[in-house]
Amino acid sequence: MEYTDFKTKNDEKIFSLVNHRVDNDKLVPLLHFDKLEATGMVKHCFTTRAGGVSENIFSTMNLSFTRGDDKDSVMENYRRIASTLGERIESFVCSDQTHTTNVLRVGKEQCGIGVTREKPYTDVDGLITNEPGVVLATFYADCVPLYFVDTRNKAIGLSHSGWKGTVGRMGQATLQLMAEEFGTNPTDVVAAIGPSICQDCYEVSEDVAEQFADEFRNHQDEILINKGKGKYLLDLWKANEIVLTEAGVKKDNIAVTNICTCCNPALLFSHRASQGKRGNLGAFMCLR
Repeated sequence: MEYTDFKTKNDEKIFSLVNHRVDNDKLVPLLHFDKLEATGMVKHCFTTRAGGVSENIFSTMNLSFTRGDDKDSVMENYRRIASTLGERIESFVCSDQTHTTNVLRVGKEQCGIGVTREKPYTDVDGLITNEPGVVLATFYADCVPLYFVDTRNKAIGLSHSGWKGTVGRMGQATLQLMAEEFGTNPTDVVAAIGPSICQDCYEVSEDVAEQFADEFRNHQDEILINKGKGKYLLDLWKANEIVLTEAGVKKDNIAVTNICTCCNPALLFSHRASQGKRGNLGAFMCLR
């Protein structure tokens, strides 16, 4: 896989695509944010559909145990991701996503949860840590991944923000808990808004549009396009950028995706493009 295989919304250089070699002969292509890599503090990635062993609608790098895929295949996919990060499969700590704005601090004691251990919690859409070797993991198929790196206090966050999380300002909730737990100042944070559905592909109903118009009163024209007949196009990328800047993150410290999951269904899982017949992509990050 090459970066040029992706349809992008602009020509900005946001990502690098790296074909990681696992077990000498297996290639695992992963997307990496240049801005996050430049911090020198984290190992991170966003997965593609390629590089795994799952089959059919899950082909091949599915990271969900709950959508009907073979468990052993999913476990092998996790093993390959762990290998690309130079970590063990027992290092992952997974979210339990239900479109909340709940964020949980985790550490070494939680390692393995969601992969090698059952989840002892529910309704957790964001994770934060300041412990190296703890691999935060969240999951996607059109919703928005949010990455946070506190460059001063050496802490990180990773959050899932669908439309409900975005209108509820999940990015702000993550930064608030990082401030409480680690003393994070948003001006020290480098953030990234990951691959997800673009405005051109994301039609929503009037009731959803009204919630965004109410929450983002001064930015309606930036995030909503009225198509008529009660239908709107919603820009989750811009809405999340507004959430982050209004929470205090410097605009120059935010990387915004130009890769849409729905525009690239052969390379990325998309719930909307596949009409729900799909696996899950993963966002992963840990401190070095």
